[in-house]
Parts: sequence; C-alpha cells; structure tokens
Amino acid sequence: MSIVKAKDLTFEYIRRDEEGNVDGITTAIDNVSLDIKEGQFIAILGHNGSGKSTFAKHINAILHPTEGTVWVDGMDTSDDANVWNIRHEAGMVFQNPDNQIIGQVVEEDVGFGPENMGVPTEEIWQRVEESLKAVGMYEYRKKSPNRLSGGQKQRVSIAGVLAMHPKCIVFDEPTAMLDPNGRKEVIRAARALNDVEGITVILITHYMEEIIHADKVFVMDKGKIAMEGTPREVFSKVDELKALRLDVPQVTLLAYELKKRGVNLPDGILTKEELVKALGL
Repeated sequence: MSIVKAKDLTFEYIRRDEEGNVDGITTAIDNVSLDIKEGQFIAILGHNGSGKSTFAKHINAILHPTEGTVWVDGMDTSDDANVWNIRHEAGMVFQNPDNQIIGQVVEEDVGFGPENMGVPTEEIWQRVEESLKAVGMYEYRKKSPNRLSGGQKQRVSIAGVLAMHPKCIVFDEPTAMLDPNGRKEVIRAARALNDVEGITVILITHYMEEIIHADKVFVMDKGKIAMEGTPREVFSKVDELKALRLDVPQVTLLAYELKKRGVNLPDGILTKEELVKALGL
C-alpha cells in the first residue's frame, strides 16, 4: 500500500514586489510523480535548489501543490480537512533540532506532541519511554536538552515525532548541522525505526554515505526526478551523478577509478567490505 504518492506535482514560488504585484515565478518542483510504499526506507538526493526539501514539505502539508496531487496514506494534502490527520501520519524532523525542542527536560519535550493530541497521561509516559528507548536516549530523559550534543538533540527530536505514533517520518536533511559522529547516531536511529518499528522513512539528504541501505533512491535536479533506483543502481552511474553535481561514497569512487584502470570489479560497490571481497584481499 502507498503511504506517499505524488502525481504530476508542480510547485511554484511566486515572488511579489512591495505593491503585491507578481515579480517572478520559480518552479521548484516540475511535474513529479512517485510512489512510496508503506515500510520502505526511501532516500531523496539532490544538490541545493534541486527541489528535494520543497517536496518534503508537501508530505507534511506545509506546502500545497500549485498543480497535481499529493496523497499521504490516501489523504489529499490540499484538503484542509485532512491536515491534522496527515500530520499525525507523517512526522517531520528538520535540519536544526533547536527549532523543534521546546521542553526544559528531555522527557517533557518528547511528551509534548502526544499531549497536544489529547493522549491520556498514562499512555503519554509510556510513549515517551518507548520512543526514547527506540533512539537510545532513555538514560538522558531527566536532562536538559541544552546539555546534549547536536546528535543527541536530533535523536530527542526524532523521539518527539515517534511518540506521536506516525506511520511515516520525513527527515529533511537531519544531519546537515552535525559532525560525523552525530550524523552516524541519527542515521543509525532512522534505520532502527525502519528495521525494528516498521516505520516508513523518507530521508532527504546530500550525504551519499547515509543512503547506502535505502530500499530506493530518487535523485532530483531542477525540480524533476533525474534518476531513480536502488543505491547500487544509482551509484553505478558515477559520471551521471557528477554531472548533477553530486558525489558518490568514497569507496564507490575508489572502486570506479580502479575499474577504469583495468581492475575487474562489479559496478556500484557500496562498502569497504564489498570492495575488499571483490579484490580478493
């Protein structure tokens, strides 16, 4: 079953002058159609300005299509009557965790969403415990978020979304402001939610190493879907990715360069372990 489906989606940013007249139109998403099944781990790649974050905001009904339709769990995001339910089904984790954390204590912050939904107090605390354990932050439940690292704060943000029991979580460049260790923490948490909890994960990113375990990858450029496939299929096209101003994982690039120099290697090597095995070392 589809959890997110877009058909002929177009979105235009309209610029206006001081008098309110149209000063220009930028097409951020240009006739995009895609289908994401429940339980998948999906990655959406693209350089800055490719349209990937604009697409993410349509999943949570923050933006509405200029043309076309987006459905979340069968609900049309353009119908205002659906917005409340859509935001229950599709949670969002943004770049800056400080913009999502509002509580003075970790467990209070995680319980804020369920409380707003009218969840009974006893169940709220049960959800808080489950969510913090799911992201490996239960031992920090009594701490102030201000005393946490960037990666830990982002995991608290994820727990806050998870406590609302969404079917889908959209990660909009969640590691952009983190150091390498923080990025690993957050991606590990996202993968665990998908593998263990069965939650659909949609990861918007430009870090190639983060998506090697995705079920499917969509690459966006100039508001369109430029490429799609499994990580192995996408990363087999090194020259095409470079033309889109995107990198590939370092190990994939190394294997690609070795192959160009005559070493017999398969396309789309994704990990060091695969490369070592392919080289017979």
